[in-house]
Amino acid sequence: MPQRLNLTALLVDEYDRALSFYVGTLGFELREDTPLTPEKRWVVVAPSGSANGLLLARAADDRQREAIGNQSGGRVFLFLETDDFERDHRAYTERGVRFTEPARNEPYGKVAVFEDIYGNRWDLIQPSSTDG
Repeated sequence: MPQRLNLTALLVDEYDRALSFYVGTLGFELREDTPLTPEKRWVVVAPSGSANGLLLARAADDRQREAIGNQSGGRVFLFLETDDFERDHRAYTERGVRFTEPARNEPYGKVAVFEDIYGNRWDLIQPSSTDG
């Protein structure tokens, strides 16, 4: 049976603050927002056209709260692929997204690292053409 990754859980402090950033600033789609209990919701966001997304998981205890923004130990954690690097880099910069380094060209594509509101590091990347 084929397998695939579906969702990546991302610890957040508050659902609505996270939605403001991921939907309002990055332009992701809100795919689902279902209350589970008075304190817990099933909140899924994804880039437009993406089959997979992020499950925004509100931290439930001190250990989880301490991990917000550092789920990968400071490494780039998430990779946002684009078909137009210049468009998205410009739009994100105008919306206040903090890029931690200048854009650069690598053998695999054009890339720049940015941080979300929690400090998680992301690559914005336009892959090099693989047409051969």
